[in-house]
Amino acid sequence: MNTPDVSPLPINREQTVRATGGWLALFLTVVLFGLTVWAFIAGVIHAKDGVPGAGWLFLGGIVLLVVAIVASNGFFALQPNEGAVLILFGAYKGTVRDSGFFWTNPFNRRKKISLRARNLNGDKLKVNDKRGNPIEIAAVVVWRVHDTAQACFDVDSFEHYVSVQSESAVRHLASGYAYDDGEQNEITLRGGGDDVSAALRVELQQRLTKAGVEVEEARLTHLAYAPEIAQAMLRRQQAEAVIAARQKIVHGAVSMVDMALRELAEKQVVHLDEERKAAMVSNLLVVLCGEAEVHPVVNTGTLYN
Repeated sequence: MNTPDVSPLPINREQTVRATGGWLALFLTVVLFGLTVWAFIAGVIHAKDGVPGAGWLFLGGIVLLVVAIVASNGFFALQPNEGAVLILFGAYKGTVRDSGFFWTNPFNRRKKISLRARNLNGDKLKVNDKRGNPIEIAAVVVWRVHDTAQACFDVDSFEHYVSVQSESAVRHLASGYAYDDGEQNEITLRGGGDDVSAALRVELQQRLTKAGVEVEEARLTHLAYAPEIAQAMLRRQQAEAVIAARQKIVHGAVSMVDMALRELAEKQVVHLDEERKAAMVSNLLVVLCGEAEVHPVVNTGTLYN
């Protein structure tokens, strides 16, 4: 059984060319139209006077008119950051990148391509992160055409190609990272920031190079849990926040109690046995860690009564 040939198609590369200035060509075209008018007028005069050669003048006028009309089809203008791909009977002849008024072979087909930076504001996508949690994610991509030959000939529609591949890259990125609460030193979508954006840009560039597109920037614009698990995840985040806050409060309270006992002992303000130290520590921790306002009870007796 013969194996079919599945070798990749050759990659096109842009060839920059310079077109002829349009103003000189415009002057010559106007001259051709002028000669055409002169030939017809001279032919009419010769025909009225019976002078031989009137037919040749009419024929010459027709030829000049055809040449002038065909030549006038070669004019085109380019704005800054705009290119024109020249195609002659299916063959790529080069790309004009200079801005201005030009003239080229009238039989060249000119396909204009914008070289300006463009924004692709992606739609919100529902995907699963690395841990299988459903999330919503969206990204914005800043891109521009770098190679006009690849953009025209290596893909069917480079704008549609950019849109589809950007969506695919965002989905792949989301599946490779956890939303948040990753392991030690693990990059997450929520906390990664610049690292995630850099990874997205690299993957997009790898995918879009085939279309002659350069990715200038890529960033996430929306990141959230899917609605069906958003409430549960919110409660988990709130619980984690409460635990983290309590840890800081307890740490601070223990430090303050230790400082108070050390200061009392060093300055010999009062001597406390271990039982009274424990009671004092308990009272101070209640005051410092409690959420409600504390109403102290004043002891008018001794420490032991």
